[in-house]
Amino acid sequence: MSAEATNPEARSEARPELRRRGRTRLDLRRLGRAALLGPTSRDRLPDAIGHVAEAHRAHHPDADLSILRRAYVLAESSHRGQMRKSGEPYITHPLAVTLILAELGAETTTLTASLLHDTVEDTEVTLDQVREEFGDEVCFIVDGVTKVEKIDYGAAAEPETFRKMLVATGNDVRVMSIKLADRLHNMRTLGVMRPEKQARIAKVTRDVLIPLAERLGVQALKTELEDLVFAILHPEEYEHTRALIAAHAGERDPLPAIAESVRVVLREAGIHAEVLVRPRHFVSVHRISRKRGELRGSDFGRLLILVGENADCYGVLGELHTCFTPVVSEFKDFIAVPKFNLYQSLHTAFATSDGHVAEVIVRTRQMHRVAEAGVVALGNPYATAAATAAATAAAAASGATAGSAVACADPYEERVDPTRPGWLSRLLDWQQSAPDPDTFWSVLRAELAQDREITVFRADGGAPATISLPGGASCIDAAYAQYGEAAHGCIGARVNGRLTSLTSRLSDGDTVQLLLAHDASSGPSADWLEHAHTPAARIAIGSWLKAHPDGAAATTTTAAARAPLSVVGARGGGGNAVADLPDATVRLAGCCTPVPPDAVAGFVVRGGAVTVHRVQCAAVAQMRSLGRTSVAVHWRATADCRVTLLAESFGRPHLLADLTEAIAREGVEVVSATVEPPVEQRVRHSYTLQLPDATGLPALMRAMRDVPGVYDVSRA
Repeated sequence: MSAEATNPEARSEARPELRRRGRTRLDLRRLGRAALLGPTSRDRLPDAIGHVAEAHRAHHPDADLSILRRAYVLAESSHRGQMRKSGEPYITHPLAVTLILAELGAETTTLTASLLHDTVEDTEVTLDQVREEFGDEVCFIVDGVTKVEKIDYGAAAEPETFRKMLVATGNDVRVMSIKLADRLHNMRTLGVMRPEKQARIAKVTRDVLIPLAERLGVQALKTELEDLVFAILHPEEYEHTRALIAAHAGERDPLPAIAESVRVVLREAGIHAEVLVRPRHFVSVHRISRKRGELRGSDFGRLLILVGENADCYGVLGELHTCFTPVVSEFKDFIAVPKFNLYQSLHTAFATSDGHVAEVIVRTRQMHRVAEAGVVALGNPYATAAATAAATAAAAASGATAGSAVACADPYEERVDPTRPGWLSRLLDWQQSAPDPDTFWSVLRAELAQDREITVFRADGGAPATISLPGGASCIDAAYAQYGEAAHGCIGARVNGRLTSLTSRLSDGDTVQLLLAHDASSGPSADWLEHAHTPAARIAIGSWLKAHPDGAAATTTTAAARAPLSVVGARGGGGNAVADLPDATVRLAGCCTPVPPDAVAGFVVRGGAVTVHRVQCAAVAQMRSLGRTSVAVHWRATADCRVTLLAESFGRPHLLADLTEAIAREGVEVVSATVEPPVEQRVRHSYTLQLPDATGLPALMRAMRDVPGVYDVSRA
């Protein structure tokens, strides 16, 4: 099936701000040789670059077009004589790719590199020539999109090419912008390929390029790529969806009338807004048909409301929810909480009096530009601060955008890059640990399949203050994101101040404190792999386990159930509490272990003994609720006392010895000690101690907490 036949036709009104009023918008999906080259004779250089220049000037009126013409001349002369499989001159491909980016508002440097993006790969032009003629930035971008030599890499050429592009994208996101536009034009003309090659290219597009377009926020490219892939990989479902859309075209569409009623409401409220009917693309219609079953007329599109300011978005929302019946479950505020790909909008839906449900998107015109073009709409994010300030001032005077006037002085100096989100930084980190192309390729697809991102905060106040992770990530993922391979020694975590296991899942906005062991022999256990979601964590854990097979076995053995270890001292006896009951035996309650000068209460139990509790103990309230009468208790003048302390820690070698040594340094005698079997690498110790002076208890507890691996010490 021809790729050109797979595109929905009714989307030209979806991006009205991408053209100036009165200028005829070119239909990118139907650009052919005639549209690109114009009616010129073969022996004369056509003015094909004119279409690109027109689209570029619509966004950047003051742009210098001379560099584009020079790039076109070099590209046309280099590709002369080369033909595409469709039979068109090869130059039509870089021209089409550049026109796609120009329509999205890309700045001049991106368009220059786009015209030249295949010259180094397919012609005699070298990178040195590109650098000499067009500068370092253009050279870097062209090199980033140039494929590696298949003769050098063999079957690994495709994954290694993507690795190269992604690494380059980490330094300049415009590399991936050109790659996405390049793939879009190739997908449009894929019909000339063999069916098996169409399917292979479509699968890579689905698994890698479409998720990248989503993450970079380039919805205009992503939605069309989705439709093209849908037509190739699911032809029957595509034909069914096409039939649904065709049948709807012959019916009365309720959305224009609903849009007019919304215009009236907003006009009466004094809100200046543009209300558009935005048809759904094929994949969107397919998804909603599976969700709702039989479709109604209003299901084939949505209302898009464009306003000037953020406050107007909420004003529109208030009017819609006041004058219509809102569908509360459909409301989402992506302005207050933007998506991780820069997307901002208000989403809502309302029901009309005749039973139709209209979905509505409300956004400013700037939000709309970013929603459609993503990082392409940001202009040049790599300019120095001084150049940016100068460009902004010039743009304000001329009405142009800052990106049209910025030229980067040094493309390799340190930059503050607003387009490098957490997912890209994670990808660049873990790919360094995946030298095997097959591992890189499989893990890359798995990473890009994650469609949600969360942000957690570091409790230690370190930089950066936040950690970006995929949805479903655990404390293990946070540990490797923060500490790298040093996370092998992570022994626990506190989430929002509460101790939790490393396998616990994190939620957006959690505060995480990761606890590391001081023992160099500590390492991850094999079950960490079941709870690690990020490639960086999985690769690091797998490498450690492979290098330490004995260590993995030891960790598993340590976690196995075993009988509690008890150490009993030579001394027994009671405490120094005295009950006002003649000849009564006095015991200190094990549930709260009172010590001087605690306020205490005593109760007579079976056998006539008096059990002494702290007055705050839950057992005291229970005794009194049962009508039991308390016995007055006081402390002897002697300062010594007996107390039971609970120490909670993470398992490690020599921990019991270190704890008892810390206790001994405080001059305290161990009456008995019990160590319970470890659970999820956590160990609970119980110590009954004889203190020479009760006032030394706080210092003793501090000393025990200072032992590496101990995270809490409390009275029993």
